[in-house]
Amino acid sequence: MQKKNKAMAMQKQDEFPFLVELNFDDNVAFYDVFLEAIDKSFLSLGEPVKTSIYRYLENSGINKIEIPFRINDFQNALEKLFGVGTRHIEILIIKNLHEKIKIKYKNDLPSWFVPDITFQEYIRQIKMTYENSCERSNK
Repeated sequence: MQKKNKAMAMQKQDEFPFLVELNFDDNVAFYDVFLEAIDKSFLSLGEPVKTSIYRYLENSGINKIEIPFRINDFQNALEKLFGVGTRHIEILIIKNLHEKIKIKYKNDLPSWFVPDITFQEYIRQIKMTYENSCERSNK
């Protein structure tokens, strides 16, 4: 498995307003990495809790392998289950995702700056950046 290191400047207004550096394995699809991050996040709450969350999602009509394709439904189900605590779960998922793809932000923005972005939009942007980096590394 070959690791890649790519830096991408985000220019479009709807993308991150700073430089993103990714280290990734170009043989792994984003969806697999995302599911691993979710799994690790749920597991950090304990195996029985992880099992219960996945069972709740299945009862809500969301199978584990569908999560990357149904982020909005996933987020809504988590909100029904955890209420305002969902934000903590989302942050945990994002941290684990960053750890998996070794993402680093390089910006000149103040440290207190936090983009106004939803979990769903954030995951969409990370996915797009990840896949664009993979495509560029394969050329």
